[in-house]
Amino acid sequence: MTGGAPLGGVARVSRRVMNLAHFLTQTARRLPNRTAFVRGDERWTWTEIAAQAEALATALAARGIGKGDRVLVHSKNTVQMVLSMFATFRIGAVWVPTNFRLMPKEVAVLATASGARAFLCHGDFPEHAAVVAAEAPGIEFVWRFDEAARDTAFGEADVGARIAAHRGARIAECAVEHDDPCWFFFTSGTTGRSKAAVLTHGQMAFVVTNHLADLLPGTTEDDASLVVAPLSHGAGVHFLDIMARGAPTVLMPSDKFDVAEAWRLIALHRVTNLFTVPTILKLMVEHPSVAEHDHSSLRHVIYAGAPMYREDQKRALATLGPVIVQYFGLGEVTGNITVLPAREHTLDDGPRARLGTCGHPRTGMQVSIRDGEGRELGPHETGEICVIGPAVFAGYHEDPDANANAFHDGWFRTGDLGHVDEEGYVHITGRASDMYISGGSNIHPREIEEKILTFPEIAEVAVLGVPDPLWGEVGIAVCVAREGAKIDESRLAAALAAEIPRYKMPRRFVFWEALPRSGYGKVPKRMVRDELEARGVLAEMAAEREGAAR
Repeated sequence: MTGGAPLGGVARVSRRVMNLAHFLTQTARRLPNRTAFVRGDERWTWTEIAAQAEALATALAARGIGKGDRVLVHSKNTVQMVLSMFATFRIGAVWVPTNFRLMPKEVAVLATASGARAFLCHGDFPEHAAVVAAEAPGIEFVWRFDEAARDTAFGEADVGARIAAHRGARIAECAVEHDDPCWFFFTSGTTGRSKAAVLTHGQMAFVVTNHLADLLPGTTEDDASLVVAPLSHGAGVHFLDIMARGAPTVLMPSDKFDVAEAWRLIALHRVTNLFTVPTILKLMVEHPSVAEHDHSSLRHVIYAGAPMYREDQKRALATLGPVIVQYFGLGEVTGNITVLPAREHTLDDGPRARLGTCGHPRTGMQVSIRDGEGRELGPHETGEICVIGPAVFAGYHEDPDANANAFHDGWFRTGDLGHVDEEGYVHITGRASDMYISGGSNIHPREIEEKILTFPEIAEVAVLGVPDPLWGEVGIAVCVAREGAKIDESRLAAALAAEIPRYKMPRRFVFWEALPRSGYGKVPKRMVRDELEARGVLAEMAAEREGAAR
C-alpha cells in the first residue's frame, strides 16, 4: 500500500514491521529443545511454548478475536499468561494485562476502559471473572487459566482445554505496521486514575533491541532470568528481552514473594539477571538468606520504577558486587529513557562517583529538561524531564485530554522533575506531583529523604507535604526504624538540624512498622497520605495548629 506526498521523489510506503510474535517463532526454530520456562520441577521447551501459543491463537481466532481486538488478562505469573501474550500478538489483537492484585471492580473498570472483548482470568480469581462479566459491557466471553489454579469452575472454557483442542493447528502471524497496537500498558495510577498507554509492534521491537544493548549486553541462551515482579508490567517487558535471546525464565513457585526462596533459585539455576524495583532489591540484599546462597552467577540486577536512595545503593553494591544496573523510564516509554550501567555504580562517594544520577540517555533516545512554557533549560537548572525517541508510546487509548497534557511540541512530558549535568547525566529530584510549596519555597521530598537515610537507624522514609494554614504546606516524614534501633522524633529532628535548612525541615516525624506498597512494590505518596489520614495523624496535626492559634 502506498500513499501520501512523495518524499525526495519516492512515494511513502507502508511501515510494515515484524509481528512481535515472531520473536517466539525465531527462538523456537533456533533453540527448539532448550528450556524456556522453569517452575519448581516443571520444564517447558521453546518448541512446546511456540506450539501452545499457536494453538491458543487459533482458539481465539476461532472464537472471533482478530486484529485490533483487545484481550483482557488477569493472572498471576504463569506460563499460560505468557502464552496469551504471544497468542494475542500473533493474531494482531491487543494484549491488555492487569496487575493480579487489583480488586474485581478495578479490573472491571479497566475492561470497560480498554474496550476488551475477551477476558482470560486465572482460576484463583472467580470473583473477578463474575464482576467483569457482569459490569463490562464489551466482554463477550471469559476463559479460565487453569495452570496452577485452585479448584474453581467459571467461564466458557479452560485455556488448557482450548489449547489441547487446537493442538497442531497452524495460523499465520498477522501482518502489522509500525503503529499497530500490541499492548495496552496500564499506568500504575500513582497520580490518579489508571490510563491505557498504547504500545505498538514497531515501538516494542525497538525497546527490546535497546534493552538488550543498554541493559543486558552479551545476553545469550546460556543466561537465565528470575521473575520477581508481575509479568503484567515491567517484568513482562524484561521477559521479552530474555525470550528474544532464548534464555530460560525461572518463575517463583508462589505469588507471595519469598526472599529466601528467590536466593535459593538464583543459586540453583545459576540465574544471571533479574528485574525489580528498589524496594524489593533493598528487601533482598538486607535479608539474612542472601549470605546463605551462592549468587556469584548474577551479572545484571536491573532496578527501575523509582530512584534508589544512595545508602540502599551502597548496601546492594557491598552485598552483590558491581552488578546492579539502573534505568529510568515510565510505562509510556517502556522503561527506555536513561541507563546507569553497572560499571558506573561505585561505593566511593569521591569525584568519580555518579552520585544522585539515574544515568545517561538511552541509545536512540533524547532527553530535555523544560520549564512550564516548554523552553529547554541549561545544565543544573531544574524542570520537567521530557523525552523523544522510538520508545515513546503512541498515546493513551481514547483519552484526548490526557494526550494533550502528556505532549508538548512532540516531547513526552514524564511528570518527573530533574536536571542534567554538563555531561548529560540525568538527576531526578522528584515527581512534579510530589513537590510541595512551604512559605513560598519549593520543597523536593527526595532531597530530604536522602538526608534522613544517612542515619543508620532509619530503614525507610517517605516525606510529603500536607496542608498548613500559615505556610501553605509543611512536610511530614514517615519513617521505618531498623529493628532494635533507639530513635524517636525528637532525636531525629535534632540530628537533622545541622543537615537540613529550617525551611525544609519536616514539621513532624512519625514512625511506622512499614510503609504502604502498591502491587508493583513501590511506595506511592498517595498511599502514604491515605494512611496518614486513616491513622488520624493529619487530624492530630490540624488540632495542634488550632490549639497553638488560640
